[in-house]
Amino acid sequence: MSIHSSLKTSAGLIKVRNVFKRIERLSILAEQARWDESKSVYGLPKVRTRFKAVAGKKKKKEKKAEEGGES
Repeated sequence: MSIHSSLKTSAGLIKVRNVFKRIERLSILAEQARWDESKSVYGLPKVRTRFKAVAGKKKKKEKKAEEGGES
């Protein structure tokens, strides 16, 4: 007997969250020197959650470095 497709949860649990908790936002802002202890924890500035990886440009740079090193 097989499991119904709607009951499979292994892939459904691994997702990128698009919202940080307040403590996570505070730690990121503190790393970026945009927040200190004297400021209020309410009305925090926005924090970017996702970063797009540009794979194409990185591969081209690596290929150029390899070609330049061998010749």
